[in-house]
Amino acid sequence: MWVRVPSPAPFIVGVIGLPQIEVRAFSFLYQLFKERGWSQPYLFKVPEGCTLAKLLEALGIPAEKVEAVLVNGKVRELDYKLQEGDRVGLVPPGTPGPYRVLLGFMKGCARAKDLLL
Repeated sequence: MWVRVPSPAPFIVGVIGLPQIEVRAFSFLYQLFKERGWSQPYLFKVPEGCTLAKLLEALGIPAEKVEAVLVNGKVRELDYKLQEGDRVGLVPPGTPGPYRVLLGFMKGCARAKDLLL
């Protein structure tokens, strides 16, 4: 079960037992959030064991529009299982070089398009 929680209100009590996460988007993905009327951060309830790949699918964001996914400030593979309170950042392709290095996804890190949804 997926539950979108209206934002901003980090203290909202939603469906009991479902972990709540924060999702942020950058660059043109931020514009996508604005077009959909989603706030930054976007509060989202996920089922137990939800992976980053499933989160992208639930958000309706095509994998090719995401180059890296950060969870709590660290680049994670798309099979990472989300937990209560995780802060997720979606970084699109085309992020300038220095930021790629600082964020830790310059080489060998997960790319959303490499994982079939």
